[in-house]
Amino acid sequence: MIRAVEGPAGAPWERPLHGTLDRLVIESDALAHNPLNDPEIRPLYVYRPPGVELDHPKPLASVYVIQGFTGQLDMWLARQAFEPTMIERLDAMFTAGECPDAIVVFVDAWTSYGGSQFLNSTSTGRYLDYLCDEVVAFVDATYPTAPAREHRAIAGKSSGGYGAMVVPMLRPDVFGALASHAGDALFEACYAPGFPRAARRLRDEFDGSWDAFFERATDPPKHEWIELLEVYGYAACYSPDPATPGRALVPFDGNGRRVDDVWDQWLAHDPVRMAPHHADALRSLRRVYLDAGRGDEYYLDLGAQAFATELAKLGVDYTLELFDGTHARLTYRYPGAIRELVLAIAP
Repeated sequence: MIRAVEGPAGAPWERPLHGTLDRLVIESDALAHNPLNDPEIRPLYVYRPPGVELDHPKPLASVYVIQGFTGQLDMWLARQAFEPTMIERLDAMFTAGECPDAIVVFVDAWTSYGGSQFLNSTSTGRYLDYLCDEVVAFVDATYPTAPAREHRAIAGKSSGGYGAMVVPMLRPDVFGALASHAGDALFEACYAPGFPRAARRLRDEFDGSWDAFFERATDPPKHEWIELLEVYGYAACYSPDPATPGRALVPFDGNGRRVDDVWDQWLAHDPVRMAPHHADALRSLRRVYLDAGRGDEYYLDLGAQAFATELAKLGVDYTLELFDGTHARLTYRYPGAIRELVLAIAP
């Protein structure tokens, strides 16, 4: 005989949280009327450690966690076999007293191309403004955070790691520390090797036409088409078509050969190339934590090294950890990096 039982089922299905995950819905003015007609109404998750209420008497540090390309917010609740979710890992760290109390904010910056790279673009929308001006202001007005860049950090993996490197350079008034896990960097290593594959697939399946691709692409797209959507999505962020909002200039032709003037636009967004132009912002950071797997399929270990080399030239303190691993299954790296950030920015 079966009967209903109150409360969560428990491990391994759902481990009860000791802290609180607030699942909010917000409406953004910055994303309204964006070129892709993507929703301006977005989910926002905010984690509070055990005992931290909205009227907490002490201002706390805040860490903003952003996702990789194709990431959407509810993916943080996904579980790998026999492993805790990201939220459960975070809760366990705070519950064990391994990290000072802090507010951890999970931001959704998904687009119908797969992502925004957390930049303002005439082809995707104002995602840098959305993050820095709207989400941060909302969190500071709602939660017991210390409302100063010295007490605010940003972290992410892959394209989220890219955002974690670039956003503090573009908006040093907002974030005072960063952690990048295998962030997109050294574009000739992480992006360019995929251009010939994309050109071949576009030729063989869509007669070399991006218009044909978008006419035939299913929702969701076939798995084998994700690479095409991804490269076009990056182009929408780095090299938007100035004549057609919502469309992009792609940095290679039908033969897979680079289009130099478009590729130069991409390189201008490479954290490795950006660093020398934002030296003061980088030197002002309280903590820079970088890591990547030595076997990263996109050579983002080399990207992390190259970014670290530029930081060293500028006299910026940083930590770089290369570990045995690939680009996948890196959720376990997040809590330790968040702890490093909180220790550096706690009021």
